[in-house]
Formats: sequence, C-alpha cells, structure tokens
Amino acid sequence: MGSPNRESGVVRAGGAFSVHASVEEVKHTLHREQETLHAQTTAAGRSGRRAGDDRGPAHGVPRRAFFQACGAVLASVACGSGSDQPRPVIDRSTKPTPRVVVARDPNAVDTDLMPRPAALKALLESGVRKVTGAPDMVSAFRELFKSDDRVGIKVNCLAGRRLSSHTGLVVLLTDALRAAGIRDRQILIWDRSDSDLQRAGFDLNRSGDGPFCFGTNADYEAEPTTVGSVAGCFSRILTEYCTALISVPVLKDHDLAGVSGTLKNFYGAIHNPNKYHDSNCDPYIADLNTHPAIQGKLRLVVCDALVGQCHGGPAFNAPYAWPFGGLLVSTDPVAVDRIAWKTIEERRREKGLPSLADAKRAPTWIASAERLGLGTSEMSRIEEVLV
Repeated sequence: MGSPNRESGVVRAGGAFSVHASVEEVKHTLHREQETLHAQTTAAGRSGRRAGDDRGPAHGVPRRAFFQACGAVLASVACGSGSDQPRPVIDRSTKPTPRVVVARDPNAVDTDLMPRPAALKALLESGVRKVTGAPDMVSAFRELFKSDDRVGIKVNCLAGRRLSSHTGLVVLLTDALRAAGIRDRQILIWDRSDSDLQRAGFDLNRSGDGPFCFGTNADYEAEPTTVGSVAGCFSRILTEYCTALISVPVLKDHDLAGVSGTLKNFYGAIHNPNKYHDSNCDPYIADLNTHPAIQGKLRLVVCDALVGQCHGGPAFNAPYAWPFGGLLVSTDPVAVDRIAWKTIEERRREKGLPSLADAKRAPTWIASAERLGLGTSEMSRIEEVLV
C-alpha cells in the first residue's frame, strides 16, 4: 500500500478515500446499523405480540436489553453531540498510590522474539486483574468502560513488526472489550497511518466484520489546537470518534526523548510531531497529554514489553533488543513511563551503556507530566507489583 498523499488529500488502500473517509465511513456504517435496528423494531411492532409481553422484537431478547442496545447504537452515531465530549479531566496526581503491574514470563516470547499466545493471555489477565482488583478480565473491563463507549486502542507501529505493539496482544484486548459488552463497531485500533499499521502486521478494516482498524492518515482537524507549548492539528479519530482510550506503547529507547512510552505514544495523534523534539521533548510530551481528548479519555495502559530495546530507538535495532517477556499494566500513564525508564536503565547497565542522563537524554518530561497532574513520577510513590 502506498503512503498517504497529503497534497492531493487522498489515501489509497484497495480504493480511493477522501481525507475524511475513515471517520465518515465509520459514522455511515453505524448509521446503517441504526436503521436496521429501527426496521426490526417496526416489523416486530406489526407482528401482533400479546399486550404486556415483555420480550423484545429480535430473537426473544428482553425489552429492556433491546432498547439499551438501541441506545448504544444511537449514542455511537451521535458524533458531534454531547456523547463525544470528553469526560472531566482526571487529575491523577491526587489519586491514591498508583499501581504498575510488571507481568513477566520468560517463555512469553520464542527465539524469534515473537509472542506465545497462551503465555501472553495469562500475562494480560494477571496484569489487568492486579491493577484493578477485579476478579477477572470481564469484570475489570466493565469497571473501566461503559457499554456505550467507543474505545480507541492506540498502538505504536513506527518500528515495524519486530518492535511494535503486537497484534496478538491487541486481539486479546478486543476480545476482553467484547466480553465486557462493547460491540465490534465501538472498537477502533488506530495509529498515525495505514502504512504503519500494515507494516506491524495489522489488517485494515473500515467497513467489514470485526473491530475497525485504520490510521489517521491526513484526517486531522482543520485548525490547530494549542495545549501549553504544543500547537497541532489533532486526529479526528481521537477528538471525534473515541470516548475512551487504551494506550499500547512499546518498551523502548528513544534517541531524543530517552524513553518512548505511554505519553509519547500520542505524538502519533498530531500532524506535526517533528516540531516537538527539542530539549529531550520536555515539556512537549507532557503538554500534549493535557489535551482533554487524551487526559479525559485514557482508561488503561498496557505497555507491550514482550520485546524491549535499550538503545538505538525508536527504530528497531537488533543488537539492543532483548526478550523482556512482559507487560507493564496500569491506569496511571506517568507511573508506567517511570517504570519503563527504570527498566531501560537496568538493561543499559547490563549492556555497559551510559545512563540516559549521562547520554544527555534523560526523560525529564516524565517529572513535568506529574507537575501537570497527569500522574505520578516519583518511584517512592509508585507501587510496583511483580507477577
């Protein structure tokens, strides 16, 4: 697939799409589903059910459940309505001690650094349960997400298949969302571009069965938004489609920011991230994440640490990649990034590399993020749970 043609405003992937095609197609698909439900309701109303029958019009579904489903569809097509407005900004700095679960299994990846499905599933389940205190994944996801949420899973696919969010991990997350009552048409796997997603092994999906999967490409808001030191046009996926977010970054070094983690993952949501790499990306990464469409919607972080990289990032650099065999799971994005920094420093020492501070690229933006109320950066105030 060719890369987005920004001059012509056309993205081609098995056909031509306008700049706004992806989000607009999602809206149209959901609208068609709404019309189908309406037609089923009308037809059932003519079928002569007995007075007082509390069964719904489709397959004997209880009436209350049926109309709750209808309400979910109506909410999902109401782009631009109150349902699209971000929830109140979460000031995580005032929350109880944040918990970061480091779930590891030495057998989670094979000799080719690819994940083993059974081990990966166990890691995710244990991580999510430990973070939320829920008895199982379904209960945990029902605590984190509402049934009418439109959940965006923000992956990181810049480095290609060897050092990106693994497709198997994302499949497990979509399975958990489904089990918690969130429909496929309320789930969108996304990143900066279609081409990045495809290089990482994801199959694009704008209108077929299953969760949506596509990149922003050139589909940014028409006018820039300023948040602190950052002024950029934000992805319409983020601002118009998603009501809730799961961030799936990768445990890796960054040649300018020091660490590429949860907060930097959202550089993939603005049209001009190249402008914000001076001073080790401080305070730019922190400022970016104060945008209400990020700070007010982020519910869960699952950092893909199956394969880590301690130097030479953000691209894949084989000599410095290693099978960490784990996931970093939390609801606090700053705390996750602080644990990621600690983990990368430990590996750098093992490899005889200087500290990130000595290399003049300490991720000072992590402390800046705490000052802005995005989470906790002090190790003494983070509960690190090893499982």
